[in-house]
Amino acid sequence: MTRVARVFLAAIAAAVPVALAAETSSWPQWGGPDRDFRAPTTGLATDWADDQPRRLWRRELGDGYSAVLFDRDRLYTMYRKGDHEVIVCLQAASGETIWEYRYVPPPYEGLPHYGEGPRSTPLVAGELIFAVGVTGRVHALRLADGVLQWRRDLWGTELSGNRLDHGYASSPVAYRDMVIMPVGGNNAALVAFDQQTGAVRWRSQSFRNSYSSPRILEIAGKPQIVIFMAEELIGADPDSGALRWRYPHRNQWGHNISMPIEVGRDRLFLSSPQAGARTLRLVRDGEKIGVEEIWSKRAIQLYHVASVRNGDWIYGSTGVTSPAFMIAVNARTGEIAWRERGFAKANCIIADGKLVILDENGVLYLATPTPDELVVHAETQLLDGVAWTVPTIVDRTLYVRDRQYITAFDLG
Repeated sequence: MTRVARVFLAAIAAAVPVALAAETSSWPQWGGPDRDFRAPTTGLATDWADDQPRRLWRRELGDGYSAVLFDRDRLYTMYRKGDHEVIVCLQAASGETIWEYRYVPPPYEGLPHYGEGPRSTPLVAGELIFAVGVTGRVHALRLADGVLQWRRDLWGTELSGNRLDHGYASSPVAYRDMVIMPVGGNNAALVAFDQQTGAVRWRSQSFRNSYSSPRILEIAGKPQIVIFMAEELIGADPDSGALRWRYPHRNQWGHNISMPIEVGRDRLFLSSPQAGARTLRLVRDGEKIGVEEIWSKRAIQLYHVASVRNGDWIYGSTGVTSPAFMIAVNARTGEIAWRERGFAKANCIIADGKLVILDENGVLYLATPTPDELVVHAETQLLDGVAWTVPTIVDRTLYVRDRQYITAFDLG
């Protein structure tokens, strides 16, 4: 073999792992690759100079709170412009539009001071994207070109989901060849649609929907959909929707929003305003699953924020309004290790062993959390508008949006 051939083959061999790594970098759904707000990235800079994080690009978008998805060098999200809701595909490197799908949704009859833009985050599964608007209209589009595959109305006459004052906010989840969404109402607490056709594969239960999103978890040895409804946490069979267990968790508004967090293979941490926080243990007895409460505390109130688990510890923002506390809670015991003042209500992502915190005032923090303390390495005023959308991190690039712009920053 000649030297040129050896160099050529070595170059190919070296390039293969890089290409594979690039293909596996994704943020295809609400909460990231595993729906737990954990970004599989390393090498974040911990000392931001005056010009860091460096802005890569910024562009106008529109009203809404949908998070940003990343798949194969493309970004996906939703927004509202004028009378239209828009599902958009952008070039990740530049923010330029690749395609848009615009439609006029049914009239929004909610609370106007929070805007009429979408609340739900879409889902990328296979070669389709599934997106739900503020009034419960679902579109399945082809990723390649945005062409419509099918459409359904969760709040229409067929499914008659319960309408919410703040608009539909739950983000869909994929299971096998289905996409599952909470709808609410009579025999429609959960509905599974065929991904390719939109046909109803099953519909089940009669709990009222809230603003939370489902997770598919294996708890107590069985796969199940775990989701907050308006007055309870439930677990259901993802193949049929059959109820496996329920546990009451109520507040005066029916605002259960944050997703429950898995702790080991048999425990769930959950929290919402007024109702506080608790950890439940699920015990399997044959085909039955029982639920017992391990601890509960009213002092821990996670609202419409993303919190993260690292080991036995939950790190997040507690409080209904700003100012709020950053808090460390032992999910197994309920022990509060620390509460840090000086933060507005905030969303968190864990990346490179650190917390990336974006508060509702647009301030970004990079910190290391431990059960002993929260060490803040850097902070900067990143956005000028209301920042309620959870950020997205892929390969040290941070994608954020407020109700007017979407922006990309380099965190390396």
